[in-house]
Amino acid sequence: MARRTFLIVVIPVTLLAVNAQAANYPITGHWGVTASSEKGPVDCSRLRVIAFNGNQRTDSGGGVPAFRNQSIQQNGSNTFRIVDEFSTGQISNGQAKYTLKIVEPDRVEINQQPGGLLKLRKCN
Repeated sequence: MARRTFLIVVIPVTLLAVNAQAANYPITGHWGVTASSEKGPVDCSRLRVIAFNGNQRTDSGGGVPAFRNQSIQQNGSNTFRIVDEFSTGQISNGQAKYTLKIVEPDRVEINQQPGGLLKLRKCN
């Protein structure tokens, strides 16, 4: 009886912990790094591109090509504190911490700690 009670309590708690790690990003699609102040999407054919797909993020020009979301904390209506995890040949279970701010539907800013501010525009 005690074993069944233990499993009834432990399994749902474990599933909640797994789901918390699999949070989806607040934006989706391909975004080009650019200082352009134009309205609307931009041509990303010659830009560094960061793509958000569910709980995964890729970066065509950064030092780490792929990330998986670890946590997202919303701070206000358009700002999110994000922690991603990554592994490379030299780093295992590394973390990337940054703030993502949705400025407009086609424009976001990522403030990396460390790394500084990246301005992104939605790709055509």
